[in-house]
Amino acid sequence: MTDVRKIHFEENKLAKRIRRQVGEAIADFNMVEDGDKVMVCLSGGKDSHGLLDILLGLKEKAPVAFDIVAVNLDQKQPGFPERVLPEYLESRGIPFRIVEQDTYSVVKRVIPEGRTMCSLCSRLRRGILYRVAGELGATKIALGHHRDDVLATFFLNLFHAGTLKAMPAKLVSDDGRHTVIRPLVYVAEEDLAEYAQVKAFPIIPCSLCGSQENLQRKVIGEMLREWGRRYPGRIASILRALTDVRPSHLLDRNLFDFVNLKASGAVKEGEASGEPLFAELE
Repeated sequence: MTDVRKIHFEENKLAKRIRRQVGEAIADFNMVEDGDKVMVCLSGGKDSHGLLDILLGLKEKAPVAFDIVAVNLDQKQPGFPERVLPEYLESRGIPFRIVEQDTYSVVKRVIPEGRTMCSLCSRLRRGILYRVAGELGATKIALGHHRDDVLATFFLNLFHAGTLKAMPAKLVSDDGRHTVIRPLVYVAEEDLAEYAQVKAFPIIPCSLCGSQENLQRKVIGEMLREWGRRYPGRIASILRALTDVRPSHLLDRNLFDFVNLKASGAVKEGEASGEPLFAELE
């Protein structure tokens, strides 16, 4: 096989893998239904670009009919190339809306120098995007968080908040009006980075999040990458664990009624042994 053919072969494999993983996530969590209008939040980064591109491809072959509209929030960051995304979306014939709101100045004014800006920035963006979704009549809001974002959030909560919580693949907003979906939850970040290179997306870096070098999320990300290099299969195993939770083998009394748990003398069909896995290692 020539070098060029090998490159095309690998690129096709990559695209098929991402499409398959996104398709599985959509099916597993019933993310997209017939007649949906999916608002894809396009930041200009590799993840949201990949999400939009994959959803557009799936739209042509999906068993249900749905529409897509891209929405970019121009937060008025200094030097933001405001024509890049509109020109790209126009060239591809993608319906879109650019929303201009100066959240950058708000975040820089409110958050002291050296402190993490993500929380406030995220809340401001979320409120604006929810409003725009209502104006557009969007039934689903698609975000570009991927597998590694889900796992990083899980470990951040585990290490720093003392909770077992990650990013859900699908959620309803607190006011009950909006459904948020994350079709990339099974997709690895490194695959999205390679896909963005192959597709030559017009990437726009974030001067808020990207400028914070000491974020704990970056520390967790490096930990996951190191695990991936040293222990093949570990990352896939952790993600799989998030889909197979056993409340009876944890310590949360709100999820399982330990107080009233008593031996009945009857064997429970389909129940695994109560012995902890790897007990022999203790």
